[in-house]
Amino acid sequence: MAATPWLLLLCLAAAAGGGVLQARAQPDSKGFISIDCGLQGETGYVENATKLAYAPDNGEFTDGAGTCHNISAEYITPTMGRPWYNVRSFAAGARNCYTLRSLVPWLKYLVRARFMYGNYDGLSQPPVFDLHVGVNYWYTVNISAIDTAKFVETIVVVPDDFLQVCLINTGSGTPYISGLDLRPLQNTIYPQVTKEQGIVLIARLNFGPDDENKAIRYPDDPHDRIWFPWVSVLWSDISTTTRVWNIENDLFDAPTAVMHTAIRPQNASQNIEFFWEEQPQLNEPSSGFITIMHFSELQVLSSNALREFYINVNGELSYPGGFTPNYLITGYVYNRFASWNGHYNMSINATANSTLPPIINALEMYSVIPTTNLGTDSNDVFAIMAIKAKYQAHKNWMGDPCGPDAIMVWDNLNCSYTISSPPRIRIIDLSSGGLNGDISSSFANLTALQFLNLSKNNLIGSIPDALSRLTSLVVIDLSGNQLSGSIPSGLLKRVQDGSLDLRYENNPELCTNSNSCQLTKRKSNMAMYIAIPTVVMVAIAAVALLLCFIRRRKQGSMNNSVKPQNEMITSYTSGNDTCGENSLRLENRRFTYEELKMITNNFQKVLGQGGFGKVYKGFLEDGSQVAVKLRSHSSIQGVSEFLTEAKILTRIHHKNLVSMIGYCKDGEYMALVYEYMSEGTLQEHIEGSKYHGGCLPWKQRLRIALESAQGIEYLHKGCNPPLIHRDVKATNILLNTRMEARIADFGLSKAYNGGNGHVSTEKVVGTPGYVDPEYHATMQLTAKSDVYSFGVVLLELVTGKPAILREATPISIIQWARQRMVHGNIESVVDARMHGIYDVNSVWKVVEIALKCSAYASRQRPTMNNVVLQLQECIELEEGPVVEEANGGFYTGNSSDNPNFSYDAYVTDGSTNMNQNKTAFQMGHNVKKMATIPSGPAVR
Repeated sequence: MAATPWLLLLCLAAAAGGGVLQARAQPDSKGFISIDCGLQGETGYVENATKLAYAPDNGEFTDGAGTCHNISAEYITPTMGRPWYNVRSFAAGARNCYTLRSLVPWLKYLVRARFMYGNYDGLSQPPVFDLHVGVNYWYTVNISAIDTAKFVETIVVVPDDFLQVCLINTGSGTPYISGLDLRPLQNTIYPQVTKEQGIVLIARLNFGPDDENKAIRYPDDPHDRIWFPWVSVLWSDISTTTRVWNIENDLFDAPTAVMHTAIRPQNASQNIEFFWEEQPQLNEPSSGFITIMHFSELQVLSSNALREFYINVNGELSYPGGFTPNYLITGYVYNRFASWNGHYNMSINATANSTLPPIINALEMYSVIPTTNLGTDSNDVFAIMAIKAKYQAHKNWMGDPCGPDAIMVWDNLNCSYTISSPPRIRIIDLSSGGLNGDISSSFANLTALQFLNLSKNNLIGSIPDALSRLTSLVVIDLSGNQLSGSIPSGLLKRVQDGSLDLRYENNPELCTNSNSCQLTKRKSNMAMYIAIPTVVMVAIAAVALLLCFIRRRKQGSMNNSVKPQNEMITSYTSGNDTCGENSLRLENRRFTYEELKMITNNFQKVLGQGGFGKVYKGFLEDGSQVAVKLRSHSSIQGVSEFLTEAKILTRIHHKNLVSMIGYCKDGEYMALVYEYMSEGTLQEHIEGSKYHGGCLPWKQRLRIALESAQGIEYLHKGCNPPLIHRDVKATNILLNTRMEARIADFGLSKAYNGGNGHVSTEKVVGTPGYVDPEYHATMQLTAKSDVYSFGVVLLELVTGKPAILREATPISIIQWARQRMVHGNIESVVDARMHGIYDVNSVWKVVEIALKCSAYASRQRPTMNNVVLQLQECIELEEGPVVEEANGGFYTGNSSDNPNFSYDAYVTDGSTNMNQNKTAFQMGHNVKKMATIPSGPAVR
């Protein structure tokens, strides 16, 4: 965003101060942290105008990274405040961070960074670099003028008791910073700021100020927001010396020093108008606007006088009816959801009944930033920070250890990433790192650690027994140190059972005179990080032996008897076991391998391929078409999955489940023969590979969604015992010639007890992007796991995008959709190929259903029965009249008209109950698009 001319006025509000202050990283009594970046020494000062204490930048906040400089004397002016005299620059490292500590977790904070290049390096070339707040992008600093002073400001929810502000070197010069401020805010103000979204200041304007050269800030604004004066010859000023009071539960808490002045047109028949135009910046995408307009009546009006006005945005009424400000009481009009467009025009004009011209006291304008990136698991962070402090490891160990992506991970670390969980530290390689002292006990707190290499250092003391508690740990390399004592029994046990590779050679004092550690030195020709635990090899061997045993038994059976080609295999069942895995009464036709070759014309036409093997098209004797799924000899799926699917398909009968014609178990050959689904998979239609990129219309997508849901509902409710599919995805939904949906592929399905029962599994199976995160974390499978996967399918149907978007950083469709739903703009979510041919209410309802289905906690997801009912309602909406909202998404607040919604209740986390906020959610449907205008409003 470009620098604004008003930002220079900040210098006027900060005169040089006196006094001294000891450096400290702790907030003061107000919760404020104020850092004069680049100020050397151990003492700070109190700034004269604000009486705020500024701490010196002695490296305490940055772990000593960076160097301090003074700006060139020619750029210091008499009106420039002391906080602008110096900078800290960071020539080394791709990322350097300030860490602000002792914060209140989950509180909103205002964070302000200040920049004055002032040719401090003599190069006369201001750099361009990025700012991150935590692990989320904040701003691209691009100040072309050497003498320009600028600050950037954001308001975010801070999830931890610390916050890191990071400068990212993008290859366009050395990042630098002049100052950094942090101010706590009540969580009740700025409702647009949530855990998923922050706001970035574009303009904060005070209209009709008493002193047109002075910005209002602390102590006049207790939150230390900076309100810049705005004057124009086109307007007349109005003011009062009487206090303007804030309403109860004020959402923006504008200070009386700002609210006791206002402007109106000089001519009573004129309007107040502003406009912005987008000016895209390098490396900075367009983002939406949040606009807050502040109003208060400052004059005592006679009984027959009325001040009432309309507020129009881009030619459309933003607030229904006329707005009348209250006398000496704050009021505001604002939009809850961000909006996009290439321009933004605002007009305030008097209504026909008004006898007085319109007024405005102040205006705030923000762009929005997503704050959905997850920082490293907090326990991992505390542990690695303790390790960093113990061994004084500073090289490129700045910011979040694993985030925001693998590109910025700390040196010598490797992390694991999942869609909905924080990153975890998986590998630490500190070999030849010059480590001294004993082995830190904090390593034992890294519970996801798999590989730990501390070899070739100067470590002394014993090996901590706590390391044996790290059940994920596969390799520990402690060789080449000065360790002593015995190897802990817990580690010995794991070495002996083959679950741990412990390397400890070249430690002369280790295990001396002790028989408990006389282990056979194990050699490995493989690199440490691809070592395969012995337990896995044993398991593989066991499976291989089992397959051999089954094959021999089968071959022996075939050598001793001859069975008819259309043999029926029957086993007895009990009770109502219509879908159970324990029954194997394959009443379908049994094919030989030679028959399969004949009906597929020697497996000529391949329809598709999955984990089981390829699927071929075939024709039976009567000419009917079939699909033959033949197990590949190299398939990762084996006999178990084949038998599971065969058993299930002989028991289930539903119009929305694929039907099995027969099967083949002929020696080493296994196959399943299905009804032929001529229109392929739903995935092919979503991505447009069917019909040369043709697009499914919305009504057809709705029908497919409903039919698929009915198929899954049957598995959960119609079978006895119920079944969990476990691999619901777009490629497992097939379509016939009438575009009717069928659920397919039951090889991973599991029976369960019904109700709220679950199935404990030894491993998580499924397809990335569709797997229930709760199941992944607990290994407990429930019917709600299918509901989660179906929520992903619904989002694919709405958006036309895959389950995982392959962007610069892969992102799940759930996270992608939630980010855009925060903005309240359905057009940014819906598949553009549908060209708007849909009822917006049915689309919104489907998105609501999808996001409820994909809640992190299974208890907060609906049942498939409930999903079916809601999708039926969506179809009814599609066939009924379209209902449009009159309100453009703007809301008001004053003494008698508080906003009737709860923004935080909607935009919180994956467990949101959207039905509770239906009105608020729908009121954002028609918010008009607007875009980021960094240069601030112009008057006309």
